[in-house]
Amino acid sequence: MNDSLVVDLARNALLLALSLAAPMLLVALVVGLIISILQAVTQIQEQTLAFVPKLAAVAMVFLIGLPWMIQTAVKYTTELLHAIPSLAS
Repeated sequence: MNDSLVVDLARNALLLALSLAAPMLLVALVVGLIISILQAVTQIQEQTLAFVPKLAAVAMVFLIGLPWMIQTAVKYTTELLHAIPSLAS
């Protein structure tokens, strides 16, 4: 196992983690931006007002995207496990 193979495996794992987390992070970003604009316009500075909608939106995206996330993670893991014999030599 050479250095470039280890770097490639680590890069693929990080890209997978990023692609799995990106939808939830983007929804949290958009909802947080909308809530902060709403707070600035109405001058309501309540911390839970920003937290609860973000939590609900991220939970909805998580529940909707969970089958895709599991399928993607299982596919990556299966490919990695099938590649172990060729990686060991």
